[in-house]
Amino acid sequence: MYKIISLLAFGGLAAMPLAAGPLELQLTDGWKVQSAAKVDTKGTPIANPSAWYDATVPATVMGVLTENKVYPADILDGMNYKTIDNAQFDQPWWWQTSFTLPKLSKDQHVTLDLDGISYRADIWLNGTQIASADTLAGSFRRHSIDITPYVGTDNNVAFKVYRAKAGEPNIGFVDWNPRPADESMGIFRPVFVRVTDAVDLSKPVVKTKVNKQTLAEAWLTFQTTLTNKSDRPVAGTLRISFDGRNIAKPVTLRAGETRLVTLTAADTPELYVQNPRLWWCNNLGNPDMYRMDVAFDVDGKPSDSAIVNFGIREIEDYFTPDNQRGFRLNGRPVLVRSAGWTDDIFLRNDSTRNEAEVRLVRDMNLNSIRFENVWGTSEDIYDLCDRYGLLALTGWSCQWEWENYLGTPADDFGCIASDADMDLIAASLADQVYWLRNHPSIIGWFVGSDMLPRPALEQRYNDALYGVDERPVITAAAWKESALSGPSGTKMAGPYEYVAPNYWYSPEAPGGAFGWNTETGIGAQLPQRESVIRTVGKDNVWPINDVWNYHCTASSSAMNTMDTLTATINRRLGPATDFNDYVRKAEWLNYDGTRTMFEAFRARIPRATGIVQWMLNSAWPSFYWQLYDHYLVPTSAFYSLHHSNAPVQLIYDYGKEAVFAVNETLDPVSLTATMKTYGLADATPAVATAPVTVQPYTVVKVFDVPRPGELEFVFLTLDDAAGAEVARNFYVLSPDSDVHDWAKNDWTGTPVARHADFTGLAKLKEAKLTTKLQRNPDGVTVTLTNPAKNVAFFNRLAAKDAAGQLIEPARWSDNYISLQPGETRTITCTLPAGTASKAVITLDGWNTPEITL
Repeated sequence: MYKIISLLAFGGLAAMPLAAGPLELQLTDGWKVQSAAKVDTKGTPIANPSAWYDATVPATVMGVLTENKVYPADILDGMNYKTIDNAQFDQPWWWQTSFTLPKLSKDQHVTLDLDGISYRADIWLNGTQIASADTLAGSFRRHSIDITPYVGTDNNVAFKVYRAKAGEPNIGFVDWNPRPADESMGIFRPVFVRVTDAVDLSKPVVKTKVNKQTLAEAWLTFQTTLTNKSDRPVAGTLRISFDGRNIAKPVTLRAGETRLVTLTAADTPELYVQNPRLWWCNNLGNPDMYRMDVAFDVDGKPSDSAIVNFGIREIEDYFTPDNQRGFRLNGRPVLVRSAGWTDDIFLRNDSTRNEAEVRLVRDMNLNSIRFENVWGTSEDIYDLCDRYGLLALTGWSCQWEWENYLGTPADDFGCIASDADMDLIAASLADQVYWLRNHPSIIGWFVGSDMLPRPALEQRYNDALYGVDERPVITAAAWKESALSGPSGTKMAGPYEYVAPNYWYSPEAPGGAFGWNTETGIGAQLPQRESVIRTVGKDNVWPINDVWNYHCTASSSAMNTMDTLTATINRRLGPATDFNDYVRKAEWLNYDGTRTMFEAFRARIPRATGIVQWMLNSAWPSFYWQLYDHYLVPTSAFYSLHHSNAPVQLIYDYGKEAVFAVNETLDPVSLTATMKTYGLADATPAVATAPVTVQPYTVVKVFDVPRPGELEFVFLTLDDAAGAEVARNFYVLSPDSDVHDWAKNDWTGTPVARHADFTGLAKLKEAKLTTKLQRNPDGVTVTLTNPAKNVAFFNRLAAKDAAGQLIEPARWSDNYISLQPGETRTITCTLPAGTASKAVITLDGWNTPEITL
């Protein structure tokens, strides 16, 4: 069959110059893709001889088809997704490219290295089958195939890729959105051709230990595997250089020998580092990185080489008296403030999009991302976590634990039950750990989600990782106790639907502010109104209908309609009068509810050790579980988290009805706290000030807050000794409390039996803000002043193009702003090059008329 394909004259990688020593080609461009059902016996597409689709790798079939405009750009909007013919992916699809190599010497060897194929593939090289789908299977397996006997100068490689079938543990989106139409079928991670001389150098790693008392010294351990591929002994030198240090270690390998070489600070003085530049997570310090160059020289020439980027840091877990797991970074406790990542539904995650998303995470003052499913179409996302100082938690998805997702019977340990499946998954974990273990950002491996791995599988994991990596292995994201390793130290108690702010502080709340809640959130989190219109279409904007519901979750049992959000709006704020009113009220619930969730965990350290918002982003245009939407537009919660997660902040504790100062930096702080409170019509606030000193990782009470007699606005600020603002926060408090029906708690959350009454916000008098707009080459600056005698509540700024669409990326320094009477705020917005001069800037608020600036 391959001879048919090899007759096709496709373009490939440009010829590479002859180079001495090792060579690595990433086969990215020049790929051609087509369904096997559309190729005749001569290798020609049946409908059109030129109908092979251009592609780059990594990609999935659906990614290729959308890139080639087989499906329109709006295929994910409205109900368009239902029009995709999923049956076309029952057939295998061909992926083919060519590459050129210099002429090889007798000592050189060539491998074809594959980081990820979904789900299995037959592979041909120059007319010879070199791999079979019978054995080359598993999305999370990595493969290295010796192709030395089959390569020449000009080469053609073809993959016949098959999608995962029911029962095969594939990439998993669970029910967060509809299943990928092609089941993520494709070559979804990079493909490399590597040329080495006699000795191959693989799996290099740097492990680090830190003096956690002084932080003034560190001890490194270096390991790598050397393989002599020749039929004779080879004597050479392992050379290592980093940070101005040079190491040379002679090594002699027998013919065909593979050896793990280990160097420690005890036997290699250069691996002892004084005053190291430590890697810290966001808000604790700089995420400093080192580069190490490694080579194995034979006769003075490199036989193989590698670059290892690493950080000097030490991560460890611990357990609280409640048996809840926490983490220390370089000996300092750190509250994990995280959110759950998903890749795009068709895995169209390039470096530009990844960096934009990671910067959004950092700008919310989060310090972590949870990657349930070992996400990423390359190492790029983990490189970015390293660079931006975001703790990464990665591991398996719950998709393999439930029969309705995986397609095979499940028990208390999920669906991975046969010896063959357990061997596959244990090998897959080892592959992922070897691949990613140099990333200092990764602080733990989840080997279970909703369930524990069965003991036989957990033992395979332990065997696979013994001596390979020292990070914590987390057996489940939910509270479980393993017969082999003890308690998971985690909880996954939800909620996943709306709960009122006082929920998080309530001792009855299963998901409340204690321990480490690995998945939790307030349910529907609407995008900004322009994104809502884009998602449902102008004809479906109002009233809410099935198109809206289609863009909730794909769960068959819950969270698949807008009903809970609508009922909450009706009971808490009063029924919406139109589309704009509905979105505005939903955005306030999101702003207020999401930040309170994070604040509660901060206010209750050290008993609270971590929180993961479910979720961070969306695989497709969604109305549930997101801090920014699929178009990368921040939701209102984005801006509230920017404030509530500030390293030092004032937080209103709904349980204790008081304001607390929290310090999550490494140093003590001494600041001045100010609280100003206003009624609905007040022009003059009640003011309280107090000096406050807070030690690291400590919470200190600052103000009591008496229960108000009417709706009350609370403005909080922290100022330094020079009077400069360090942090600000804002609340709306009601005279009555929310009451939850604890007896009706289930896995989705706890119903609110009686909502606090915020309908009085509708009575706010109008506040016409005065505005000043200044355009700059890279964006705009907006100055807002509230001349009214009452608060101007919840004002949104937007930058739009001529068609009324939001310009992206548009990065506002703040948004959804509430201003005190007489207050002036200056807000900046960075816009893409060339858009600032034409951007239409609009302002609208709860009691502010919409205007164009």
